[in-house]
Amino acid sequence: MSTDPTTPAGRISASRNIRFYLTAAQPCPYLEGRRERKVFAALDGHDAIDLNDSLTHAGFRRSQNIAYRPACDMCAACVSVRVPAQPFVFTRRWRRVLTRNEDLVSNLVPARATYEQFSLLQTYLHDRHFGAGMSDMSVFDFAAMVEETSVRTHMIEYRVGSDDGRLVGCALIDALADGLSMVYAFFDPTEAGRSLGSYMILDHIRQAKTVGYPYVYLGYWVRGSRKMAYKTNFRPIEALGASGWTDLGPHLDAQ
Repeated sequence: MSTDPTTPAGRISASRNIRFYLTAAQPCPYLEGRRERKVFAALDGHDAIDLNDSLTHAGFRRSQNIAYRPACDMCAACVSVRVPAQPFVFTRRWRRVLTRNEDLVSNLVPARATYEQFSLLQTYLHDRHFGAGMSDMSVFDFAAMVEETSVRTHMIEYRVGSDDGRLVGCALIDALADGLSMVYAFFDPTEAGRSLGSYMILDHIRQAKTVGYPYVYLGYWVRGSRKMAYKTNFRPIEALGASGWTDLGPHLDAQ
């Protein structure tokens, strides 16, 4: 596949001689009636960590040992977003979420899949994404998602009360040069009062603040998708566009 040297992917390809590939079109999981295509590249070799940093900054997402980004015909609804951690303010709303989860203990663990994590994932997918592409994931698929990586990856487990308490949330995280990338997160949907999805994002913003990371990368916000609307609740939030990373807030407020 050839790349346009004026695009982020093209500039990276030109400087590192990376080969990019394009998938066939398939139904979009976020917007009904649309079809998606993705451009992807392998994350391997001695420079996989640096490459993951560069591609994430250029709007790609990691899945196992590949980095991908949407390349859909006649659609640009998927927008890479990140939260600037240092200026982020924990408003009254967010302080309430943090307070509701004060009893949770977070543990950084190696990127090694466990049956306990997989059981929680199955509960989450059945409740939140029943019938979607990941809903038929096997334990071996889950192990590949977590463990097949050549970059700096870890898992954060959230447990009730103690280090060996009940597992209620997990987040697979890449450590980048300029922040934390939330690759995938899932939680116990029966704990609705905790707002666990929001809490895990807030906790990573808090972690980034503590260690001095500039950003927390949240993946793609999809215009018109209710599933992805929650990401824009975290302000300030930046989006990647033709002119680079810019504040998305004014565009959202103008809608």
